[in-house]
Amino acid sequence: MARGWESKAVEEQQMEAREASPSHNRQRTPEEVHRIREQQTLELARAKVKRELEGSQNPRHAQMLNQALSDLDKKLAALK
Repeated sequence: MARGWESKAVEEQQMEAREASPSHNRQRTPEEVHRIREQQTLELARAKVKRELEGSQNPRHAQMLNQALSDLDKKLAALK
């Protein structure tokens, strides 16, 4: 579990560094910031579900994870 939090912290630091770079001079609206964070959250959730799916041995659990993956993909598509 600690690995997940550590990865999340590193990713947030990288995101902040990208936003602070000169190529990101304009201010983002609160809606843009919310959309970006929502997308990142969904992408992290999707990666977690994929990892769990790879290790799943129970067919019903795999089915549930596939459904979750499909739902996350739909939500990500709606944000783009």
